[in-house]
Amino acid sequence: MSSQFSLLRQRRFLPFFLTQFLGAFNDNLFKNALVVLMTFHAARYTDMSAGVLVNLAAGVFILPFFLFSATAGQFADKYEKSRLMRYVKLAEIVIMALAATAFAVESLALLLTTLFLMGTQSAVFGPVKYAILPQHLAETELIGGNALVESGTFIAILVGTIAGGVMIKLPGGGQWVSVGVLVAALAGYLASRGIPLAPAVDAGLRINWNPFTQTWRTIGFTRGNRTVFLSILGISWFWFYGALFLSQFPGYAKDVLGGDEHAVTLLLAVFSVGIGIGSLLCEKLSGRHVELGLVPFGSIGLSLFALDLWWASPAPGAMGQGLAIGAVLAQPTAWRVLFDLVMIGLFGGFFIVPLYALIQSRSAPSHRSRIIAGNNILNALFMVVAAGLGAGLLALGASIAQLILMTAVLNAFVAIYIYTLVPEFLLRFVVWLLVHTVYRLDVRGEELIPESGPAVIVANHVSFVDAMVIMAGCRRPIRFVMDHHIFRWPILSFVFRTSRAIPIASAKEDPAMMERAFDTVAEALAAGELVGIFPEGRITDTGELYPFRPGITRIIERTPVPVVPMALRGLWGSFFSRKDGPAMSKPFRRGVFSPVELVASAPVPPAAVTPEGLQATVSALRGERR
Repeated sequence: MSSQFSLLRQRRFLPFFLTQFLGAFNDNLFKNALVVLMTFHAARYTDMSAGVLVNLAAGVFILPFFLFSATAGQFADKYEKSRLMRYVKLAEIVIMALAATAFAVESLALLLTTLFLMGTQSAVFGPVKYAILPQHLAETELIGGNALVESGTFIAILVGTIAGGVMIKLPGGGQWVSVGVLVAALAGYLASRGIPLAPAVDAGLRINWNPFTQTWRTIGFTRGNRTVFLSILGISWFWFYGALFLSQFPGYAKDVLGGDEHAVTLLLAVFSVGIGIGSLLCEKLSGRHVELGLVPFGSIGLSLFALDLWWASPAPGAMGQGLAIGAVLAQPTAWRVLFDLVMIGLFGGFFIVPLYALIQSRSAPSHRSRIIAGNNILNALFMVVAAGLGAGLLALGASIAQLILMTAVLNAFVAIYIYTLVPEFLLRFVVWLLVHTVYRLDVRGEELIPESGPAVIVANHVSFVDAMVIMAGCRRPIRFVMDHHIFRWPILSFVFRTSRAIPIASAKEDPAMMERAFDTVAEALAAGELVGIFPEGRITDTGELYPFRPGITRIIERTPVPVVPMALRGLWGSFFSRKDGPAMSKPFRRGVFSPVELVASAPVPPAAVTPEGLQATVSALRGERR
């Protein structure tokens, strides 16, 4: 249970991390050096305006993602990934040598050709970059690994952008940039040599070299799992959102904040730091699981702080023009703007890291790289649309602040739409909110829950939120058998219906419903699902366990599966328990962030399952803490 940072000391992650970090750094060093060169010295190369050249360069870099991502996804599924990465990094050295030649002869055509080849190299590297993580990391490490990758990538983008801008302005700037990109490319190749083997997942795959038909087929792979596909759309939306914001930084720094070129770097720096912090916090907030509840939380922050940024933005020219960075920071408004950008980045990290981890964990291993390639294609498409939309609205007279407002509102509508399509996101958000505001949950023995296949979970019944606490502590979805009356409560009804809970009534109250419940439990177990029951049949009003009823015996006799005993500790006396009267009648009886524990025991074989034995095990797990 060590920190995500321990991965940086391990060979199965560190060489890969350094390889992707140096690649992102190098891309942005060269790109920004080229943008600065085109902006201030376009006349040395062509009669085209600087604005046209910069947009042309952006299109040249993004085009390979449309042309080659689908083919790259096939390569990553067909071949061993560490070797493929080394070939990509060798190609980067050759491409950077071409860049050095282009700077030396001052050839615009060669510089743009180099940029296209860099885009091609990045398009090939992308599917390998994300598909290799599930082969080297456990499921509980995916959030932490992705967090390090995302934070590292944005820091690399920031440092590379700054380095490119600084180097190209030095005397003989082209030579400095040439040396920088060659050194970074060589270092990236040396790092890639330490990446452990990641065997091919579909060695018999026949490569389809037609980029158009394969692109369509690749996008089809992304649609194979509805939740994965909608997660890809969510990631693509984030890049749409981010592209709109990042493309406005130069104009916002110059016209709204009244700063010089250093103000642009400041905006990029605080945004990148926010992304890094948010990404790294994901592991702590998710409890090392792929926690989808962070995604709605992230989308809320993306809209709220974008709205505040719009509200805080002064009128163009109100703060002055050409101000040094110190003069900009002397204005209180600037600090509010910087805070909003940090928070937008932070909530962006909450939004995107779980989505990447979900795609990796739920995609079929044999198609994972092609699914990630499809994600890259859609990401590129959304970014192109964002650039076109932003340029078009500004050309029609919209202000940058109005563009920010539009992005915030659009983000809210897109989030609501996605969460209505996949209620699982909202379900996990409600569960996550419960255990991070009302409680502070500590889970022990989660590794004892089978990672696949059918099983029954049994636990003591202390409060109305027991099932939600267990959901929060378990990586796999659980179908709880719940008293049908609980489906009348608005929020609890949403949670249990969305999680496909099984309503049950007593034989005296509704014998037909009881029989349907046992039939549904048998069907769920036959389908390999986890089923959760509270064998006491009621919530305790004394704090002690009531006798376990024989329903568990009937379930196991019909479908022999392992039974995992679990104990809830610390919920007795909380707002949702029946201590000293009806539940939910005395708020803050234990304050906020009340510590609770969920403890699991080793699965009990079907032949050894008895109500009395399970009760004894759960009672021992609970101990003296009720």
